Amino acid sequence: MISLVFPTYNPGPAVERTWESVRDFMAVRPDPWEILFVCDGCSDGTPERLEVLRLEADDPRLRVVSYQQNRGKGHAVRVGLLAATGTVRVFTDVDLAYSYDDIARLADELQRGAQLAVGSRDHPDSLVRVAVRHLAYIAKRRRQSRVFGWIVRRLLPLTINDTQAGLKGMTAEVAERVLPNMTCDGFGFDCELLTACARYEIPITEVPVCVRYDDAASSTGGLKTIVTMLRELWRIRRRWPKSGFPAPAALVERVSESQAA
Repeated sequence: MISLVFPTYNPGPAVERTWESVRDFMAVRPDPWEILFVCDGCSDGTPERLEVLRLEADDPRLRVVSYQQNRGKGHAVRVGLLAATGTVRVFTDVDLAYSYDDIARLADELQRGAQLAVGSRDHPDSLVRVAVRHLAYIAKRRRQSRVFGWIVRRLLPLTINDTQAGLKGMTAEVAERVLPNMTCDGFGFDCELLTACARYEIPITEVPVCVRYDDAASSTGGLKTIVTMLRELWRIRRRWPKSGFPAPAALVERVSESQAA
């Protein structure tokens, strides 16, 4: 079984398109998949919308996990990966910035023996597809990403360039060993995951992706955001020193799950 986790926060009706595309993907894949939508304190009716779709599908491989308080993407990913049952567990954004070809390629890499696989926009075989009108915005984002990567590599025991790509996966063994010890709920989740694996000497495999930029979102490079990022990185550095790792801890969260029998 391969598990695919979608951390989900107020996507609105667009989540229905993702749901339908997931069903189409599962129908053509020869290997067994399960899909988990983790509703991170959604207040736009998404849990109810997904529950209706789940009942209509009547497919136990399609699961919905939800909880009331919004905790952040990192928390939602941890909840989903620990609730998953697959021997391989992958997560990506619900807006599907990465295609199912990318998702399947990363899962295949894990099935071939990788322990932690991450999509990398800096991989020499990766492609970026962007509308001409967004080229200036993407160039700015790339410069910000490179500066952030430079800071990350100096504060944390990481060597990879692209820590923030929204497509990553791991084996069940890695998930159950590492995730209960993590605490970052927000943007720092990816950096903490990679740092924890580096400290546990879990090898990281970079996988090429084809990322699509259909719309230019607002920039995330404001002073407040930068200060928050630096604080998160410093907390990760202190929590994962060269020795004396955090003691194992259970992820405690009151969640509800709807699943077809």
